[in-house]
Amino acid sequence: MEQRLFSPQKSRRLSLRLTGAEVLRDGKMQRRSVAIQNGRVTKGPLPEVDLSGYFVLPGIVDLCGLGFQNRMTASDMSMQSALLTTARDAAANGVTTARIAQGWGWEAEHSSPDAARTVLAFIEHMRPSSLIDMRAVLLCDTHTTTTRDALLASVRRHGVDLVLFTDLLKRIELGKLDRGPLLEKAASVAAEKRDVPRHLCRLAEAFDLLGTVYGSLDDPDGETRETYSMLGAKLCARPDNRRPAALAKAVGDPVILPASDILRSDRAALTTDLLRSGLCQALMSDQHYADLVRTVFKIVDDGRMSLPRAWALISQTPAEILRLPDRGHIDYGRRADLVVVHATTKKVEATIADGRIAYLSGGAAQRFLAAGSEVALAAE
Repeated sequence: MEQRLFSPQKSRRLSLRLTGAEVLRDGKMQRRSVAIQNGRVTKGPLPEVDLSGYFVLPGIVDLCGLGFQNRMTASDMSMQSALLTTARDAAANGVTTARIAQGWGWEAEHSSPDAARTVLAFIEHMRPSSLIDMRAVLLCDTHTTTTRDALLASVRRHGVDLVLFTDLLKRIELGKLDRGPLLEKAASVAAEKRDVPRHLCRLAEAFDLLGTVYGSLDDPDGETRETYSMLGAKLCARPDNRRPAALAKAVGDPVILPASDILRSDRAALTTDLLRSGLCQALMSDQHYADLVRTVFKIVDDGRMSLPRAWALISQTPAEILRLPDRGHIDYGRRADLVVVHATTKKVEATIADGRIAYLSGGAAQRFLAAGSEVALAAE
């Protein structure tokens, strides 16, 4: 059946009971119903949709997705089109809460502070009509000391709740990036080096006051991770190797890995080791939203984790990291953020965000639409 995508401005919140499915609830898979009303998980008799043969799982909370940046740099899409396409892609892959990566740095026009301010304004403008809960995660280069006030003003104005520090200059010095195209700019920003520690401390103090979660991206070694941790930047996202991940675990900092790493031949061994050793607490989409569900079921099929434990890597734990207590679980009173996955094919066939249908396809679409007027009205 042709897939359907819906806009919350045009759709009503569902008042339904999902029955017959295996539901992830209270940390285990259970055969029980899930009632949805007024955007929340609730109780009481409601029109039923029979989802026998499906899993009903908490909506995916994605901590960092680069899909929007990739679309903007690889095509002539407008910013609005790129954001709409990104939201649709996320919804079609079970993501109900997404953090869209946007750079704040010096290396390229698309990640400059001016570009970042424009993107933040677009995301805020589009949020009321977005298929899912979509906000930005700022990837803030450490060598941006002259734009600190502007950064903090943008974080306050647009309610940015996640910032990840990056150090492009260090990656160039370590030979992890080609210095050639950035040679002139790199020489210029290197002059800021001695001001960076104070700059980061002031940002950390401000983020603590604002309640903004912050961490680092692409830590190359344990020393770098220790420095960030002492600063208060507790999240260790996409570490280069085992050493920063091990240091993070030793001091109680969560490690976030790209879901795609488990699917890549050059990164699978490291990621498997980190998972087996308890050095990975959450997964993020990084490049492709589809990798989140694919990776979870690969972990389950390989016998490394049960489905409840593996799914927590993309729902419960990311929600806890972002301090969003109303999602990541299916329970009474929480947001009705749900993913319907075919138990055999392991494909997402329905995504419900805040009690509204954001994506519907396959056999699940037939069952929802057969339920009668409630779903028909919500799908209009």
